[in-house]
Amino acid sequence: MASRADRLRHLLNWVNLSTPLGLGVAAAGGARVRRGPSRCYLADHYRWSFPVAGAFTVGDVVISRHDLDALRALRPGLLDHELAHSRQWAACLGLPFLPLYLASMGWSWLRTGDRAARSVFERRAGLERGGYVDVPTRPVGPVLAQGLRSLRAAVTGRRGLDAGATVGGGGQPRRGG
Repeated sequence: MASRADRLRHLLNWVNLSTPLGLGVAAAGGARVRRGPSRCYLADHYRWSFPVAGAFTVGDVVISRHDLDALRALRPGLLDHELAHSRQWAACLGLPFLPLYLASMGWSWLRTGDRAARSVFERRAGLERGGYVDVPTRPVGPVLAQGLRSLRAAVTGRRGLDAGATVGGGGQPRRGG
């Protein structure tokens, strides 16, 4: 039987439209949807390759390209991890979860080079339960400097001193065979 907290989360995720969105994503991806524990929906055999994850949650819908029963047997904490994300969808009032989660992933990548290790959402859902590992932080300055160099090169069209040079040919195309 679902707890009072499960019922409240379930209601909030229907009202904020994240569960209908999750059911739509699962249907569009050809997933098999069924009822799961704690008033969630389990949608497995999802056919799209995005997002890259063993499983992901939209509202109260846990979606995976894999068979969720087999995946849960391999990773027993996975459903608890995904249900934590379901609570996060409810706490963020639905769609605001998406940009907040993306910003959190960006921060994590900036700090560690890994999209999950410093994401507040993944840490609060339990990194290990979700199949993630903790990664030490790195200095932000060099990462930002490299990013700015790459951005400047993309904007100005300059990739470096050797941009466009032909290696070993003196810049001239070869003739004949």
